[in-house]
Amino acid sequence: MVVLAELVFSTSDLAQVRFAVSPMWEIAPSFRLLTSGTVHPVHRPWVDQVRPRAMAAGLDRGWLRELIPPTSGYVPDFLNPAPTGPAPTPAAERDAIRASPADRVRQDLDHLARHQGTRGPRLRALHNDPQGFLPKVAEEIEAYWELALAPYWARIRAVLDTDILHRARLAAEHGTGHLLDDLHTSLSWDDNALRMDHRKQPLTRTTAGTGLLLIPSAFTGPGLRTRTTPPDPPQLAYPARGVGSLWTKRPVTRTDTLSAVLGRSRTLLLTELEIPASTTHLAHRTGLSPAGVSQCLTALRNAGLVSAHRAGRSVLYARTAAAETLLQAASA
Repeated sequence: MVVLAELVFSTSDLAQVRFAVSPMWEIAPSFRLLTSGTVHPVHRPWVDQVRPRAMAAGLDRGWLRELIPPTSGYVPDFLNPAPTGPAPTPAAERDAIRASPADRVRQDLDHLARHQGTRGPRLRALHNDPQGFLPKVAEEIEAYWELALAPYWARIRAVLDTDILHRARLAAEHGTGHLLDDLHTSLSWDDNALRMDHRKQPLTRTTAGTGLLLIPSAFTGPGLRTRTTPPDPPQLAYPARGVGSLWTKRPVTRTDTLSAVLGRSRTLLLTELEIPASTTHLAHRTGLSPAGVSQCLTALRNAGLVSAHRAGRSVLYARTAAAETLLQAASA
């Protein structure tokens, strides 16, 4: 069935086109990938690392499993609140989810039930008492974020920021119309309107808000995802450039100068954190004692080079963006 999917842009709409990096827009597609059981050509290294931890934590049997089933394309809109700035924090987005109006939650759950043909026990409870159960949903989202995405966020965020810089340059050099026309193969810009191919639901200015919010995503793809809940601006999540190399190993060489500053053990741990790991795993891989690893990680964390993330009973350590920059400079 062919439907009308055309966003007409006034001067005001064009003035309100903006980008945002949204952690919540990575939650649903990444969770769906983990629970689908499929082998992904790009994200397989991430899936292989995260899936065992997610299963052990029971995240495949909780609220997210009912809200984001692996076979349904629809994700409740209240899970993707409109970012108010260019880069909302995960905590800010969870607060927005907790504050979702009850009518909005029920409407989204009704829509989801039409897609699935049924509603599980958790979603029935959420439908009956949104304000009572939204905190539990937000709590599980936080657990999933800390386990599955936070340890990798510095790397993911670098890809998303690079994409935005590229798109912003396109807009500066060729105009917003060229930016929108180049965004995805299913999009085309013509005569002050953005048209979308292969869309199942109508999309017009009367069904969407003003402007347009563009959200690059590491896990969305190869298609587009949209959210239209006026008066919020329509949100369009698209596959970010550079995702194909996201999990490519980046060997670190020439660390002698860095070792002279940080020390050999701390430098060794930074290079080993190409993959987020616990203290026990790092001790096993490096030959350092667990106590020594813990001491070094504390120093690196205090220096802003390492972050810590709760994953069930373990704590995963990951390199920060500052550490990635430092290692890249040392290898140059």
